[in-house]
Amino acid sequence: MRTWKVRRGLLAAVVAGGVLLTGCSSGGGNTERASDSSGKDRRGTAPLPAPGPASPGTGDAATPGEQQGDEKRDFAPPPDYLSTFALDVDTASYGFARRTLADGSLPDPATVRPEEFVNSFRQDYPRPDGDGFSVSVDGARTDADGWSMMRVGLATHAAAPKSERPPAALTFVIDVSGSMSEPGRLDLVKESLGVMTDQLRADDSLALVTFSDSAETVLPMTRMGENRERVHRAIGRMEPTQSTNLEAGIRTGYDTAVRGLREGATNRVVLLSDALANTGETSADGILERISDARREHGITLFGVGVGSDYGDALMERLADKGDGHTTYVSDSAEARKVFCDQLPANIELRARDAKAQVAFDPQNVKQFRLIGYDNRAVADDDFRDDSVDGGEVGPGHTVTALYAVRMRDGASGHVATANVRWLDPESRAPHEESNEIESGDLDGGLWDAGHGLRTAAVAAYFADTLRHGASAQTEPGDPAVRPDYTGATATAPEPMSTSTSEPSTLPPLPGAPPLAELARRAEELASDGDDDTALRDLATAVHQADRLTGGGDGGAAGGSGEGEIKPG
Repeated sequence: MRTWKVRRGLLAAVVAGGVLLTGCSSGGGNTERASDSSGKDRRGTAPLPAPGPASPGTGDAATPGEQQGDEKRDFAPPPDYLSTFALDVDTASYGFARRTLADGSLPDPATVRPEEFVNSFRQDYPRPDGDGFSVSVDGARTDADGWSMMRVGLATHAAAPKSERPPAALTFVIDVSGSMSEPGRLDLVKESLGVMTDQLRADDSLALVTFSDSAETVLPMTRMGENRERVHRAIGRMEPTQSTNLEAGIRTGYDTAVRGLREGATNRVVLLSDALANTGETSADGILERISDARREHGITLFGVGVGSDYGDALMERLADKGDGHTTYVSDSAEARKVFCDQLPANIELRARDAKAQVAFDPQNVKQFRLIGYDNRAVADDDFRDDSVDGGEVGPGHTVTALYAVRMRDGASGHVATANVRWLDPESRAPHEESNEIESGDLDGGLWDAGHGLRTAAVAAYFADTLRHGASAQTEPGDPAVRPDYTGATATAPEPMSTSTSEPSTLPPLPGAPPLAELARRAEELASDGDDDTALRDLATAVHQADRLTGGGDGGAAGGSGEGEIKPG
């Protein structure tokens, strides 16, 4: 039986509405209060995991757990039992992996980010009643002795009705370099922009910037009104030309966005590219340095949409992370329509800026733990409440999932962990926090008997982990228990970034991981469990493809419980 625990936060000011495109649907949120099996409200049960001085101006909103009647736990774990990271709602890694597998190849392990696999699937976390986050924590035992999987789920309230949103001012930066001539690149971009043009409201504005070896503003910020045909003509004239000067495109795009800045509107830059930069500045940090003033002064975030079978995944992800935005990937018309009708609206409006999570494990009951993914989103524990340190940006209707492999001590009972989230109000920049906790009893029950959402997250995480290990993950199981990666701050240490093929992950396989063939069956069961879920059927197909490409080995990647030497790979 799954037990939910939820905390809901309220932002200090009403967040400005974001783009919700006419003709595209947006799901509503569940605003019911979560309760335990006894029916008792379980809000407000946990204090902050690592008490410390509040940042200036935090006020009462930054100190959850002080409402009347709340219990307080004197709990400040040692640093090795803290896990701190910036939130991330990117999904490009999973989309690109699916494309690569469909083309008959295993994805480069360097492009596989487990959190993006997990966050590609809907979750049923209760939504907060207003602005801010809900915090949900649950878990279950894996098939590896002593190991459990713990899920921390964060959710924001759904987007405002389209009739209530402010106008949008969107600057599209479009790659028209020679590499975009491949089918499924510029042609898909033009089709997507055409669909979006027809769905924008009359009071919305749109600008178009193209780039190859240089950049050009082909359409300045233009109110839609009677100008739709003008926009369609500008889109239709785009043709692939020369090399890829991504720096010029982004710099010109931000210049255009600043010139067309509309007060009271949602101002965003959207980059559509295969991110194969080969001219001018080609590093993410160097490119972003050119437009840092526009980002900081005007708060214009970057949403990256990747295309192409040969895709600069590392560069696009770095640009979005450092540009206070998000990435996704599209390979066909159906995915493009989903992005421009569903994902883009959610990624344009903001519910929270610089959002970070910190999970504090209780050393009396927890022997080891590991955060699954978020490798390059690690934040120093001491920087959790330093609001000058960059976090993640989260839009309306988003869910963010963090999975942990947790090994309990023998005979452990009681408190397991406290999960805390901190964010800044998008308008006032006032900080807020919410938290929740999980007990050992909440980890009872087997993983594959757990609820639909936890099982979905587990399949996605195990799949990503297997891809990060390559074919070796389907050979003899190793023992994750002896690796330092499963304890303390090293669990979230970032791995080096690479744009070329890398070696398989040096981390041990996740405990309890089944072979790919079994994972595919689990995905098929999830797809048929209730409504026929196309996304889960696509997941099952991708796992089957990976199983064939790795030789269909019947060995598992389950972790053992001994303390012997870890096997390589």
